[in-house]
Amino acid sequence: MAGLNFAASIGKKAKEDIPVTNVQVEGIVVAKIIKHCKECLPNFVTGQLLGLDIGSTLEITYSFPFPNKVEEAGGDEDEDASYQLEMMRCLREVNVDNNTVGWYQSTFVGSYQTLELVETFMSYQESIKRCVCIVYDPQEAAQGSFGLKVLKLKEKFLNLFKEGKVTATTLNQEGVTSKDMFQELPITVTNSSLVSAMFNVLQSDGQADQGTFDRLTFVEPDLLERNLEFMMESVDEYHGKIYQVSQYHRMSARHELQHQQWLQKRKQENAARRAAGEDPLTEEDPNYTPLTEPSRMESFLISNQTTNFSEKVVTLGGQALQKLCIVESLYQK
Repeated sequence: MAGLNFAASIGKKAKEDIPVTNVQVEGIVVAKIIKHCKECLPNFVTGQLLGLDIGSTLEITYSFPFPNKVEEAGGDEDEDASYQLEMMRCLREVNVDNNTVGWYQSTFVGSYQTLELVETFMSYQESIKRCVCIVYDPQEAAQGSFGLKVLKLKEKFLNLFKEGKVTATTLNQEGVTSKDMFQELPITVTNSSLVSAMFNVLQSDGQADQGTFDRLTFVEPDLLERNLEFMMESVDEYHGKIYQVSQYHRMSARHELQHQQWLQKRKQENAARRAAGEDPLTEEDPNYTPLTEPSRMESFLISNQTTNFSEKVVTLGGQALQKLCIVESLYQK
């Protein structure tokens, strides 16, 4: 038994050392996530992801939604936890994978990089070291994109946040930037043989249908305008954070100057006391406490959001230009 326990511990340790590099999701899970997020628009929803952790691949085989707190007013965290445990107990009775591997959530125009997301990761990391979050954006999916992203926190940033060291000094020493917060993992959608066979039967013979022509629909001006508005708001928020940091440095310099003046005065007073044969006073100011350096967490999140919105503007503009060129060539023919 001792040998088995030792082997099991070695296997567990080796498993935790292997980073997750790929996420494999069942097609039914993708359909359930999309259905849940679209049905509850414009409210944001979340749900649990269940599956298997195999080496560098995280397999997601089942999911279930969390109760909508907007509809069920008065629900607390204890009720949510009881609901999750009851659902997993029921799934275990019908031989469904009931190992928690993360959660999913809906977002609006890519605005998912928030402090709440990081704190949720930390909450899951306490019991599940290799967890992921699937983010679904209905607005992006409506424009023909996949709409699903799989995220996880990078290990270096995770350790700094856990220790409460997300400050400018620590981040510069560790070489951590805003790009080192989240890691987007590749996602693979798999289906059973029966589902794949059904798709082959339903697939058309290459003839153009309405769905084919819908791909030439131009990007909605409202969507492009909304991304531009969010990007400008993020830039304004980032400037506000820069002002807060500059205020901290000014107040810190003034505070340090006052301390140095007090210390110099105390040294002169002690020199006079020594000359008079008296005991010197302590040179530690009881009222002096260094100012706490502000956290860079919100600045990092705002920077990532700004980058995300700007990339979406570039993508939407590029798609519209490509469709214009295609339509123009069709008219010329």
